[in-house]
Amino acid sequence: MSVARQVVVEADGGSRGSPGPAGYGAVVIDPVTGEPLAETAEYIGVATNNVAEYRGLIAGLTAAKALFPDAGEALRVHVRMDSKLVVEQMSGRWKIKHPDMKPLAARAAAILPPSSVTYEWIPRAQNKHADRLANEAMDAGRDGRQWEASASTAALDTPSARTPGTPSPVQGPPGDQAAGAARARAALAAARGTAAPAADALFSLAEEPAESGGEPTESGGEPTDAHPAPQQSAGAPQTGWGAAPDLGAPATLVLLRHGETALTPEKRFSGSGGTDPELSAVGRGQAERAAEHFAALGTVQEIVSSPLRRCRETAVAVAARLGLDVRIDESLRETDFGAWEGLTFGEVRERYGDDLTAWLASPDTAPTGGGESFAEVAERIAAARDRLVARYAGRTVLLVTHVTPIKTFVRLALGAPPEALFRMELSAASISIVAYYGDGNASVRLLNDTSHLR
Repeated sequence: MSVARQVVVEADGGSRGSPGPAGYGAVVIDPVTGEPLAETAEYIGVATNNVAEYRGLIAGLTAAKALFPDAGEALRVHVRMDSKLVVEQMSGRWKIKHPDMKPLAARAAAILPPSSVTYEWIPRAQNKHADRLANEAMDAGRDGRQWEASASTAALDTPSARTPGTPSPVQGPPGDQAAGAARARAALAAARGTAAPAADALFSLAEEPAESGGEPTESGGEPTDAHPAPQQSAGAPQTGWGAAPDLGAPATLVLLRHGETALTPEKRFSGSGGTDPELSAVGRGQAERAAEHFAALGTVQEIVSSPLRRCRETAVAVAARLGLDVRIDESLRETDFGAWEGLTFGEVRERYGDDLTAWLASPDTAPTGGGESFAEVAERIAAARDRLVARYAGRTVLLVTHVTPIKTFVRLALGAPPEALFRMELSAASISIVAYYGDGNASVRLLNDTSHLR
């Protein structure tokens, strides 16, 4: 009688565009020690997320069977994936309707006896190893090569590979500079083998994909990204990220300002309390060029928009090219400029001079007529940032929003004072990028890029 063998398979797949450049990754794990027994990944060309995820499952089951070819029905495989679609379909709870999915599901089901395989859905944060393998495969395909196991670093982020006794992470909101610095110090101390120095709210989005029934589309991964590792002399204080454990892929917020409206070239106050203008012909052209840009990059995995019309129209233009849905987040709306809505700066100076002077001098001062202060906007954006970073950890999300929210994301990431808002230029349909890492630190990667419009 064969001795029972038990393994865990974690699998993932992704597409940078869905359909777009795609790849999968899978790892077979010893359930007792947590050690990886086998890794596999492959760039598969242009495909959808769902196809890539099924291919990852097939590869993982195949690898598990190859490890124990004589085990027969004594082999027990527990599959863990962050694809609700694949888990529910392979468990028999959801029907498989899409013609591309049926042969893949049948192929997966034929690898091992159905009684030998169980399935579990896990959050993406718990599927990092397979996700990193999939990203390595996509990166390899982008560079014109195939993934090689000898060059993989995906296993470095698995729990079994982490240094025992690593200090508990310091708590604090993502992007908060004080908490981030404390996390970095703790990580550096752990890497040196010394003691570390002492040191969400409900997320409500409209247009959420269904979690049961139907066949939701699930996005894939983003390119892996590493911090620079500066060289340091012996005995010098440690700075930068060279000795810190791998923090994994960041949550990357790509901040796209909406295209022009009729008010934009006239430099009129246009917030959330005005007429909610639509995009002009120029603005629609800018949105299309932004869509072309993101389609060519193939890195955006989710799209979230302000509820205001000019942002929704810009977001829809991009979403149509990428094959993604648009989710609405009320927190991404522009400042309410009160009685100043629709006026130029000069007109506000003429009519409400004292109020304007007070507003320029203090972030706690609201525009005339019950508008919103910059301090209130900062509180709103900080809360939105925390929710978004938690939700999209390790992923790239496009936020289509406005001048003040984008400047506030950047200001908070830099730890800059409120007056920094007046020292940033943001053109219509410009792109800015902020990445948020697992230790709480933020990295501003781009500001006011308009090269895609030229």
